[in-house]
Amino acid sequence: MKKHTLKKFFALTAAAALALTLTSCAQEGSGNSDTPGVSPSGGETYTVAVIQQMDHPSLDEIAQAVCARLDEIAAENGVTIQYTTTSGQGDQTILGQLADQAIADEVDVIIPIATTAAQVAAVSAEETKTPVVYAAISDPETAKLTGLDYVTGTSDALNTEFILDMMFAQDPDIQTVGLLYSLSEPNSATPIAQAKEYLEEKNIAYVEQTANTNDEVVAAAAALVGAGVDAVFTPTDNVIAAAELAIFETFNAAGIPHYTGADSFVRNGAFATCGVNYTDLGKRTADLAYEAITQGMDAMEDYYLMEGGIITVNTDTAAALDADYSMFADMGQLVEVTTTTD
Repeated sequence: MKKHTLKKFFALTAAAALALTLTSCAQEGSGNSDTPGVSPSGGETYTVAVIQQMDHPSLDEIAQAVCARLDEIAAENGVTIQYTTTSGQGDQTILGQLADQAIADEVDVIIPIATTAAQVAAVSAEETKTPVVYAAISDPETAKLTGLDYVTGTSDALNTEFILDMMFAQDPDIQTVGLLYSLSEPNSATPIAQAKEYLEEKNIAYVEQTANTNDEVVAAAAALVGAGVDAVFTPTDNVIAAAELAIFETFNAAGIPHYTGADSFVRNGAFATCGVNYTDLGKRTADLAYEAITQGMDAMEDYYLMEGGIITVNTDTAAALDADYSMFADMGQLVEVTTTTD
């Protein structure tokens, strides 16, 4: 792995200490606090801090998969793995405090989930070189998370052109595409640029709407309906994902399919996506974290790209849109889901 010193591209705001509640995952494999470093069976004890950028279904699914796999790893190897999960609630200052606390607690590895959480954790761990093994970073290079000898993780890089091809396969007559995303989401920058370039090559018009809060997302969705777009594309944008339940009915009522970067959007009402399995991604991240703890980071790659190709369609939304999606079965592995509020 290439090595260099991380530039502190975040100016973390100095804030009064917050009372932070740590929410533990399932407690299987939890060590005996009276014998630190040694489990009751005599094996080693390791500590892990799982830090979610915010709460929403995709990130929750990843965190749950990480914790479940850590329990399995502990049982398989006769060790104890103690872990906590916390959420920064989308606030960079809180994320910084959580990461700093993990460093102060001398954890063996930090597992940040999503880009901003990973960037903040990398800053906090710069001096101690505590391993940071992130989950679900769409563009590690743009996020400046490559070339760091104490940072690695899993990437859910989006195949933007493929999702747009799905859009045109389902409706060859599309004239205008809406692009809905947040300017505060590093995950969105590259796929939105790719979408614009691809649409321009195909001489398809596009309308952009950006939003940084739930209310702004609702307003942006209404604006896209008012602009008369034929379909909407959103990449793996955590801000939009957190608001999907508030906007899917708006798009359905207008007959506008929403194509997105993750299946959590689709489970919350969006029409379709093609991406990775986030349970598998969480498990892979946990495996990498254990490798980092027990074998060190020297032989590890900058990041590990997860295989995608899973097309997810919401059948409730398809019915509301009267949309035929049979052609997707010829484009990849097709998974059908219904709308949930989880």
